[in-house]
This record gives sequence, structure tokens and C-alpha cells, in this order.
Amino acid sequence: MKVVLLQDIKGTGKKGELANVSDGYARNFLFPRKLAREADAQAMNELKNSEESKKFKIETETAQAKANADKLNGQTLTMIGKAGKGGKLFGSVTSKEIAAELKKKYGIDVDKRKVVLDTDIKNFGTYNVEVKLYTGVSAKLKVMVTDNQE
Repeated sequence: MKVVLLQDIKGTGKKGELANVSDGYARNFLFPRKLAREADAQAMNELKNSEESKKFKIETETAQAKANADKLNGQTLTMIGKAGKGGKLFGSVTSKEIAAELKKKYGIDVDKRKVVLDTDIKNFGTYNVEVKLYTGVSAKLKVMVTDNQE
């Protein structure tokens, strides 16, 4: 019997998949526990529509991420830090601060965990930063750290 799974079932399949199971397993286990439903025309149509909507969502998110990557690639982001003793940076510039500056300057909301720093930014200067915007889509930009006097 063909069924559409409503939840992940170990050994059978994942949620939203079409599975071929024995009649007894479907009637006595899956249906009473509302883990699956019979693969009739309506269920097949809903499955097809949900797959198409997932695909459309992924395509639109990827397109948006590529547009943001084109906007960010090669840009230089200027960060202002406090000078400590000997002209060194007081503290460090974190990925959280970089993500906040990207949102403020470019309007691109990036999670701080998606900002990849080559090294810790503890001195003034220019650093290379990679921002992961989506699966397989990333942008490379430079972060220039200056002090307040400039």
C-alpha cells in the first residue's frame, strides 16, 4: 500500500515522502497513530504542491542571497575602534559588531555565526572577512578598523 508519511519514521522514510508499506503495517500502526495517510489523489496533489513550494522558496532565497553577495563582494566596511595603550585596539572587533554594521550600512541581516574571520581583529588595519549568506553562497569583503581621530 502506498502512503504519504506525515512524520519521520525510522526505517520507512521522512516526512512528506511517498512510501510503499504493507497493508497491515499501514492499517494497524501508521493510520491509528496519524503517522501517515493513504496516497489517494488528494494526498498526492498536496505532496506535489508542497514540493513545488519548497523548491520555489529555495530558489527565491538563493536568488536573494546571490543579489546580496554581489552587493557585498569587494566592499570595504569601516569600523571605528577605541585606541588603547600604544595605539593598539582596545578590545577587539567581533563578528557580532560586523553583522550589526552590515545591517546598518547595507540593510542585509546576517547572523553573527555566518561571519567568518580569518584571524581575531585586535589591531588597527584591514582584514579579509567572508560572510556566508546561504548554502553555497558567500561574499568576501574587507573590514578596515580605524580609531576615532580619523
